[in-house]
Amino acid sequence: MLKKLKCICIGIYLALSAHAQDKLTDFVNPFIGTTTLWDSVDLGYKPTRRAWGGETYPGASLPNSMVQVTPVTMWKSGSGYQYEDTVIYAFVHTSKGHWNLCYVPIIAVSGDVNPKAYYSGFKHSNESARPGYYQVYLEKYGINAEVTSTLRCAFHKYTYRSGDKKKLLADLSRSNEDVKDWEIEKLNDYAFGGFQKTGNTFYFYAVTNYQIDNIEFVKDGNQGVSIVNFEDSGNNSAPLEMKVGFSYVSLENAKMNLEAEMLSKSFEQVQNEADAVWEQLLSKVQVQGGTRDEKETFYSALYKSFLWPILLSDVNGAFKNAKGEIVNEGFRYYSDPSFWDDYRNKLVLLGMLAPDVTLDVIKSITDRGVLRGYMPTFFHGDHASVFIAGSYLRGLRDFNVQKAYEVLLNNAFVPGRGGRPHLQEYMDRGWISEMDVPHPRLETVAKAAVTKTQEYAYDDYAIALLAKELGDEKNYQILIQRSHNYKNLFDPTTQLMRGRLANGDWITPFNPEQPYFEYMYREANGWQSTFFAPHDPQGFIALYPDKQAFERKLDSLFTIPWKGYEAHNFTTFIGQYCHGNQPGHSSPYFYYFIGKQEKAQRIINLILTKYYRMGPERLAYAGMDDAGEMSSWYVLNAIGLYTYSPADPEYLITVPLFNKVVFDLQGSKFTIVKKGKGEKIIGLTYGNRKVDGYTILHSQLQQGKTLVIQTE
Repeated sequence: MLKKLKCICIGIYLALSAHAQDKLTDFVNPFIGTTTLWDSVDLGYKPTRRAWGGETYPGASLPNSMVQVTPVTMWKSGSGYQYEDTVIYAFVHTSKGHWNLCYVPIIAVSGDVNPKAYYSGFKHSNESARPGYYQVYLEKYGINAEVTSTLRCAFHKYTYRSGDKKKLLADLSRSNEDVKDWEIEKLNDYAFGGFQKTGNTFYFYAVTNYQIDNIEFVKDGNQGVSIVNFEDSGNNSAPLEMKVGFSYVSLENAKMNLEAEMLSKSFEQVQNEADAVWEQLLSKVQVQGGTRDEKETFYSALYKSFLWPILLSDVNGAFKNAKGEIVNEGFRYYSDPSFWDDYRNKLVLLGMLAPDVTLDVIKSITDRGVLRGYMPTFFHGDHASVFIAGSYLRGLRDFNVQKAYEVLLNNAFVPGRGGRPHLQEYMDRGWISEMDVPHPRLETVAKAAVTKTQEYAYDDYAIALLAKELGDEKNYQILIQRSHNYKNLFDPTTQLMRGRLANGDWITPFNPEQPYFEYMYREANGWQSTFFAPHDPQGFIALYPDKQAFERKLDSLFTIPWKGYEAHNFTTFIGQYCHGNQPGHSSPYFYYFIGKQEKAQRIINLILTKYYRMGPERLAYAGMDDAGEMSSWYVLNAIGLYTYSPADPEYLITVPLFNKVVFDLQGSKFTIVKKGKGEKIIGLTYGNRKVDGYTILHSQLQQGKTLVIQTE
């Protein structure tokens, strides 16, 4: 009997251990993307300064939440955190990876504090992170710091050495943006609060487990910090805990958010709940086969795909609209997506796995669009059009599409500040002319006219799809015709996209290998910018003498060596192709349209295996993650689908990295099975029926059947 009971206990232990090992959050490494490439072989040039890394952060956050509580190792850096740094200044409560945010820096300290040098050294050997949790040992103060979070709140836990007096430091004069005003004050014996104003005003309400003595401002020259002192804290060994709620509306709402989400919970409870939220999201994509390393890369990328856009409304639904009015429109209010970066893939993935968030993001940008007269843009292009049209055609329709469509038409037809730059010229000519610059350099500020023309043509296509769906035949015809405007900048003599002067002449001299930030091309060169026509690949190929000529040109993109040009956001090259920046990310798939799918897959496999775990620590991305675009590229190609034309409700089928994928698409689970180990697809079936071509519709995937990809 005892032997039988012992066997049962061992069996239960092994089952529980196996279950614990199967947690998908265990595969997530938040440090991936935080390191920088310095090796000239990796970068493609000999660096004279720091290149842009993935610019991700390791701190605690929930999917698309208001709060990202993460350490700052360098002010005015991408996310605030650089893996190669050796000191930590504070924990901030917002981060994106775009040289902004990093609001409300707070950290625990002890002893005398130097406002100019309060930062603490740390080592990666005593630092850890997982979804919803971050920990580091602050060597200067002998403090073990831990943080976790909810949607709108952060929980700080600081374990001091025995006898050390406990203090909190707030450096509210700093963020990654210019701070215009700030305030901090004691509110009662156990609470303090205030705000930090940059472009927005971010309010905070904090509750501590130690009684507050006072808050003093300590200054040295022009640098000052606020110190929260506690009564008799050195005589108590219990960790210092701070629960802090945030709001973009008011201090009262920050307190309300704290009371609703965190105030009654322990640190462990909040941490476990955060882990459970991430586990639920990650479990919507189950992969089998592949190495543990590949699964770690995959789930880390999936995790990073859901950190932006962020929530801006409070638990009661209140938010500040584009006019600064406090309103409640009955939906969760989100920030603008990074449209130029993530319209390609991330926003499609968001719609597939978090349709409720996607709908509220659409409602949010429409709300801003109605108030401002134009749908929001980001950095370049007009890709809210692609996001809204693609989402609608994939079946996400619980929003006022007519209202959104009317604002999109303003972007497409009404010149004005807030819409498309150079729109009148684009409509009059069918293309945008470039400035006549005698000796352009990398940093030349001009019109990026080629990129604008290409992208406006694709945006026109996206709005045309929506016009057709809504029965607006007149605007459909106008916009679908305009979608061919990209052809006006194709130079048949070089067989590349090339800038033209206002008189119609081609830009001369012309070196398609020279990269530019904003001259002719946006963050690209002529090679990287040429192969962009996701809505019209066959029309683009027809610009060449024949398919063989096109294939030779496309081959050249991946074989002409990079000549060592240095630009901090052009990193890692396959020939002229740069995976470290977004403009060319759809280029490899052009091989599909000339019957050479296996050549595309050869490049895709190289990128999947080499460009997401680079550098000596194997924690570097090929380039900047850009709010999840790089990560989403990996996720989609690793499962065997890609959003080649994100405005269209279909996916290009690639060879998956994993043998089997089960994908929960809004409650309907479809499966992808890979057979064979080759790069060439020799057969496709879905639900045991042959798939013609290499695309599959979103509506087909919603049927919940099995896609079998046979390779050799």
